[in-house]
Amino acid sequence: MPDDKGVDSLSRQIKMSGRSFPLFDIAQMILQKPERQQVRFEVRKKPDGTPIQPLFLCAVDDSLWLSEQEAVDHVLEKHFGMFYQAEKTPTEPPKGTYTFVAQCGMSGVILGPPNYHDYQNQLHKLHTERFSRMPFDAFKARVKIVREEAVVKKWIEDQSTKTEYICLNVPDAPRLGSREAVATHFREVHLPNIIKQVERHTLSGPASRQLRSPGLQRLMRAAWEEQKRFPLQIATVLSQQFASHGLQFFKVNKTITHVSVARPHYLDLDATPVSEQVKQIVLLINSTPKCTRRTLLEKLAPTPAPAPIPVHPPAVTDATASPPGTEPGDATTPAAAPAAATPPAEPPPTPEQAAVIGDLHWLIHQGHVIEFANGTLETAKKPIIKPPRPPKPPAKAATTPEGAPAGAVAEPGATEGIVEHESTAVAAPETPVAAVVEAPVESASATPVEAPVAAVPPNAEVAPPQEPAAT
Repeated sequence: MPDDKGVDSLSRQIKMSGRSFPLFDIAQMILQKPERQQVRFEVRKKPDGTPIQPLFLCAVDDSLWLSEQEAVDHVLEKHFGMFYQAEKTPTEPPKGTYTFVAQCGMSGVILGPPNYHDYQNQLHKLHTERFSRMPFDAFKARVKIVREEAVVKKWIEDQSTKTEYICLNVPDAPRLGSREAVATHFREVHLPNIIKQVERHTLSGPASRQLRSPGLQRLMRAAWEEQKRFPLQIATVLSQQFASHGLQFFKVNKTITHVSVARPHYLDLDATPVSEQVKQIVLLINSTPKCTRRTLLEKLAPTPAPAPIPVHPPAVTDATASPPGTEPGDATTPAAAPAAATPPAEPPPTPEQAAVIGDLHWLIHQGHVIEFANGTLETAKKPIIKPPRPPKPPAKAATTPEGAPAGAVAEPGATEGIVEHESTAVAAPETPVAAVVEAPVESASATPVEAPVAAVPPNAEVAPPQEPAAT
């Protein structure tokens, strides 16, 4: 969806400039940068009201997830320090002499000697946490035996310390001995307040690009690609937001929807009393193809020629005079530096130009003149009044229902559409627009007509009916 603040800024710009902009071009402009967008996720439900796919919100960083386990793992990985504090205490090293240890060939984690009592627990734990998508036998085959003394010594040092986890922000902070106990404590104490199931949630454009859930990432990418191809969804929401700001819509050449401060409204100069300058503006726009504001000002209120700048003769100085320390006629005598030329400031509009601009502003905001995004001016065209259709002649042999005249035709219902404006200056882009074809309405009283029976002339001889042959 378009960002609300960006739509407010666009609405003010359209009202101040008075120009008409293609709605789908604005939608494509919003898609170019995430700062101009908002993304709303909604949950679809089954007929019984249960969600097809639940959606979970993490209140710590406003992130979305497709499962509760994903959200819990995210909090314990990225925001572990907000809830727990790790503390290491020395313990007795493992007894015995060890000359080799097992090490994961993919992650480099030292698992310990295969004959150590905790070896199988560490092996299954590493597989579950980091390589759960790989079959356990394939993962176990990647474990190698290392006999280096430094690696064995490092494992002994790790086993000589004990890690405990102190719970924060809770009374009587308990100490937990493993990460499994930490995950269990988080679910029991913090889960109801940190992770909640929601039905809909709105994210900003930059936040939607930083989703961590793989499923939501694919969904976001697919939706963006679909709108990039044809932004119908964004244009629909954009039209609703523009309408709430008082803007109007109309179609150019029956294809391109534009948004403007007013709809096209034809100005009949013969029937509407307007000033002479307004008439000149309208007639000049009609007679000048691709007319612009500059064209109006140049022909109706040209800028007067600037006054000539007086040129003062340079002061007469003694040519033989030389600066102190130089000899007369010395070639190294510095010449006078020319004055720096400053660009002339653009003159303010004259009273005549201000009057033309004011009348043009009134015409645009009344819909009599349309100023497109490229600066081209056009007047609103006179609406074409189609003659009424002649009534359909009734069929002679048609039967009509009781109480209805023969040949009665049901009138189609009136439909309200967007005002159309035919323009020659704005080319219609190749936009896939669905065409609506109205089917002709047939007579409601017409019924199948029986075939007429051929009449027999009075002088014709009629053959007697033949008897059937004997069987």
